[in-house]
Amino acid sequence: MIMDLTDLRIGYVPISDKFDQPGDNRRFCYYAKKRNIAFEIANPAESYDLVIVTELGDLSIWSEYDKGNTKIIYDFIDSYLAISRWNPKGLLRGIAKYVAGHSRYLRINHWKAIESMCRRADAVICSTVEQRQDISKFCENIHIILDFHSKITRHVKTDYSIGHQVNLVWEGRPENVTGIAQIKEALVQLSNKYRLSLHIITDLEYKKYMNKIGKISIVNEIRRIFNDSIVYLYQWNPEMLSRIITGCDIAVIPLNTKDSLTYGKPENKLLLFWRMGIPTVTSATPAYIRAMDKCGLQLYCQDNKEWVEKLEKLIVDSKARKHAGMKGKKCADTFYSQEHYLKQWDNLLQSVLT
Repeated sequence: MIMDLTDLRIGYVPISDKFDQPGDNRRFCYYAKKRNIAFEIANPAESYDLVIVTELGDLSIWSEYDKGNTKIIYDFIDSYLAISRWNPKGLLRGIAKYVAGHSRYLRINHWKAIESMCRRADAVICSTVEQRQDISKFCENIHIILDFHSKITRHVKTDYSIGHQVNLVWEGRPENVTGIAQIKEALVQLSNKYRLSLHIITDLEYKKYMNKIGKISIVNEIRRIFNDSIVYLYQWNPEMLSRIITGCDIAVIPLNTKDSLTYGKPENKLLLFWRMGIPTVTSATPAYIRAMDKCGLQLYCQDNKEWVEKLEKLIVDSKARKHAGMKGKKCADTFYSQEHYLKQWDNLLQSVLT
């Protein structure tokens, strides 16, 4: 049921004040636009009927927010609670957020800050069943909702032929680009038999620490992984993204499965590729395995041997490429449609406002 929210004051704590980050424009902001919901950037000094807090919200403030009868939804989409309590980055995250100005008050233990936010929230959004299990200790009203992709999936692959060169494609945030190193050995092996190119679509620079300090060049990062000329880099651009992807032959999503945060990622990236009809090979993470099994595909890899075998199968077999691409698209359209996501958000709001 679509609720009438006209008379409600709704605050939103964004990833970016420009609403130009995926955590904004592929999630609540997109939903609000589709449902004509008015909202404002939330000010903790003000009172609201409803506040949506994203992961970059100041948890030291919003976990303690108690003005009036405000309902809070916490959009918590990454698996931070799965990280070992002895993880060096995890141990420093709370202090780093305070020093960088992301937290008004010092919360040394960032895990505890997240737990407090989950307890304060009237509902928590997450992205995997594993994450839901971790959150369930602190909140009962949990909703798994994935990303909207309609604004960026503007083209769909129809030609599954391969020319004189095999074009692989990777897309993602710049801080995740080093994950490509997981398939370096496989690509080296395959390049001895086939002419390969790897097309990487990302921001070409980023700040390493808290998105504020330490400018990193992706060009230099890629050179540390690949010392030859098989890589083509593109600045991430919503206008060109789907054109570049559908012009390639096979998409790859390699992840460091020993890292809890990346291992716990949802199937958003896989669905993005599937919506464009491109055959995709992934690392064997729980979310990717579930999505592949639902689709009737087994293009997930446990090790280098499987990466070589499954990529080569797609390289040499045009029917296999077309089958994987079309089956992935059908699965995305059937089980992960925009209308399904809109209804999930409708149900979420109804669960906290009625």
